Amino acid sequence: MSSDMNQPVPRPGILDIAAYVPGKEHAPGVAKVFKLSSNETPLGPSPKAIEAFKAAADNLEIYPDGQALKLREAIASAHGLNPANIICGNGSDELLGLLCHVYLGAGDEAIITEHGFLVYKIQIMGAGATPVTVKEKDCQVDVDAILAAVTDKTKMVFIANPGNPTGTYVPGADIRRLVAGLPKHVMLVLDAAYAEYVRRNDFEAGIEIVSENRNVVMTRTFSKIHGLAALRVGWMYGPSAVLDALNRIRGPFNMNAPAIAAGEAAILDRAFADKAVQFNLEWLEKLTVAFEGLGLKVTPSVTNFLLIHFPDQDGKRAPEADEFLTSRGFILRAVKGYGFANALRMSVGTPEANEGVIAALTEFMGKA
Repeated sequence: MSSDMNQPVPRPGILDIAAYVPGKEHAPGVAKVFKLSSNETPLGPSPKAIEAFKAAADNLEIYPDGQALKLREAIASAHGLNPANIICGNGSDELLGLLCHVYLGAGDEAIITEHGFLVYKIQIMGAGATPVTVKEKDCQVDVDAILAAVTDKTKMVFIANPGNPTGTYVPGADIRRLVAGLPKHVMLVLDAAYAEYVRRNDFEAGIEIVSENRNVVMTRTFSKIHGLAALRVGWMYGPSAVLDALNRIRGPFNMNAPAIAAGEAAILDRAFADKAVQFNLEWLEKLTVAFEGLGLKVTPSVTNFLLIHFPDQDGKRAPEADEFLTSRGFILRAVKGYGFANALRMSVGTPEANEGVIAALTEFMGKA
């Protein structure tokens, strides 16, 4: 008997998957740490969301609403949608996984882009399908390259718009061109986790595009601008047939009651979200100007983070910068796994954190 028959064995392909590694959180030996590695909002959640979360604690013995109806209705109200076309999940990650589980299998291909979110590849492989990686052009998704990669095995295309860790976006007209060029049985997944931060006239999060097509879905999250990362709240807007399929295998109580309550309060507090957007715009510009002033290249961002590229010279590369910043309590995200060996991603933080990183990089670059 072969040795691998002495224990349960995962099906082929599972052990070929590289597990997702979150951004680091600790700087050993440093008294005060600023975590700027996970694109969390420095403003935290809406006070109304905190209040709703606390109120939900009075009934923890009761199962949550398996349909998350109040949350879906609040999302629908905020975006002018039909609640019947919304599904909520334990973070948008769960919904991305459900899509792969339902629509992909052995022999299928799904297209991802060079610097796309690592979870896409993990879920595609988890479903037994093959990820096909398409090159980006100057840190931007290349629609023509995606269309050229479509084969008779292609069943799904994933696009993060805006992109992470690049911070760039694809204009709505290009997304529409992509949809027009895709076969009707191929699903386009628009991951718009950072859509709320974008202030560009030619950007579309995807709502109208989903409404007009039967093979497009849009996923969103409460982890970023709404500050509910700890509660894992995500949602998807899609055609009825897609939601019907996903709901057949979705866990009956896939969201917890405090998360549903906090999410409902958060999305209805428009004033708080607007404040977060203004804070972000202000600091995005300040940080970009400061880093470029140090001779660093910054990919233009429409999100709540920046991709900072370091010089290719001894002592000044990204790994050295990461070590230097960590020693001073500033934790940024190394993005080698995303194809950027000589760059770091920095989330916009509190004023104290932002000023601290500027000062530390000024010292690191020898400009002090």
